[in-house]
Amino acid sequence: MRPTSIRSVPLSALERGFDLRRVRGLGSGDPFVSGVSIDGSAVVQGDLYIGLPGARHHGAAFAGQAVEAGAVAILTDDDGMLLLERGIGVPVLVRDRPLRPLVGDLAAAVYDTSSLDLPFFAVTGTNGKTSTTHFLEAVLAGMGLVPGVSSTAERRIGATVIPSKLTTPEAAELHGIVARMAELGARSLVIEVSAHALTRHRVDGFLFDVSAFTNLSHDHLDDYADMDEYLAAKVELFRSSRSRRAVVNLDTPAGATVVERAEVPVATIATVTEPGAETAADWVVEITEESLDHTAFVVRHAVHGSLAARVPVVGRHMAANGGLAIAMLVEAGHSIDEISRALGADGLIDADLPARAVRIPSGSGPTVFIDSGHSPDAFEKTLASLRRLTAGRLIAVIGANGDRDTTKRADMGAAAALGSDLVVVTDHHPRGEDPAVIRSAVVAGALAARPGADVRDIADPASAIRSAVSAASEGDVVVWMGLAGKDHRELDGTTVPFSVPGETTAALRESGWL
Repeated sequence: MRPTSIRSVPLSALERGFDLRRVRGLGSGDPFVSGVSIDGSAVVQGDLYIGLPGARHHGAAFAGQAVEAGAVAILTDDDGMLLLERGIGVPVLVRDRPLRPLVGDLAAAVYDTSSLDLPFFAVTGTNGKTSTTHFLEAVLAGMGLVPGVSSTAERRIGATVIPSKLTTPEAAELHGIVARMAELGARSLVIEVSAHALTRHRVDGFLFDVSAFTNLSHDHLDDYADMDEYLAAKVELFRSSRSRRAVVNLDTPAGATVVERAEVPVATIATVTEPGAETAADWVVEITEESLDHTAFVVRHAVHGSLAARVPVVGRHMAANGGLAIAMLVEAGHSIDEISRALGADGLIDADLPARAVRIPSGSGPTVFIDSGHSPDAFEKTLASLRRLTAGRLIAVIGANGDRDTTKRADMGAAAALGSDLVVVTDHHPRGEDPAVIRSAVVAGALAARPGADVRDIADPASAIRSAVSAASEGDVVVWMGLAGKDHRELDGTTVPFSVPGETTAALRESGWL
């Protein structure tokens, strides 16, 4: 997704503005640059191709491919220079300092995203980023501020949708997306920001009006040495160079640390379940009703007032995310009354939440949900919410991904065993790992947490969901956790088509519920 109206910048202007050094004898002239790419396969005519060092390859090795695709200039580092083909045919620029921190600012200069006068929101945290992002999208749309959204699930403005590969795209791509969204009529922008995005400079070149922190729990310890380092990555969003204001959820201990380290004004928010309960937070989300179809709450502030609202999904944590979205909008300058009018008489935040506690039609059979949660905390919160609302047994179908954080697998199994009556452990994305080893770690965690628990190890995910559904009766709840938002599975370098909703519906039909 890129802007279609071409705005070109002379290469010499970028050379001067970013202290780049032109390599003599390689290319000539002063071409106009209309795009930026760090991916040789994504280059289009007019691009500046930036060859960055990578984990396995240096991007400069693909400079020739980029030029063939239309790149009008190459930017790389000294190591990349050694990989460039002779006779590259276009101007080559070099920077002595690390290049990755420069990509966002370069892209902003080319796509002119820094001139956009739009309210710009960002959301980070371990869990709840995607739902908060889409709750914001729904309320902004109701207010007439057409939102452009980039989330784990998709990039979207109106009817234009692009599936997501990364939670947050690389900086060069993200600036192009934002410019295109503005071109399509966006009047507000919402970006889901992962810890990786901050560590790897994917949101460089942006200044967010309001940024939010949802929570912190065990995840991504394959990329970060410990939880302190993981939290430090999240805190980067709350530097004055990245955000103007912040809203921080205090429901996990990390929230207080974010408040302490933030360089910008902070409003805090917390969730309570007892009527009238008080907290030290500026904003309070009070849960007022829970059902399998929605969760109602009141969000209140001593100065701004209160608002009754509900989200179309199960879970107190989802209500907390809805309240967070409302608080972000008020902190951005919108009134409670304005937001109330946008929600309508029933107070519904009518968000489309891709693969977040989605209820699958099941006729007169058990209630069935599919959910993308893939961390111990996500399992714990979702299962606790469902347990409060389940008349019969609660059955969880879970798995863990290969080539990702191995330290959370036992904890995922433990959370599932403690939160449900039957656990079915299956394969998700084994990738390059032995799937049996992954399942074994999850099963071991489940049995260690609850010895004697009913735990089934079923490798094939289609068979696993059938086993869960066939074990369920009317009044029971079955929940598939993880993998729900994908249309494929990744196995040893290949992708295999797989639909969780499709397989779940087939299982219900085979069991006679449909």
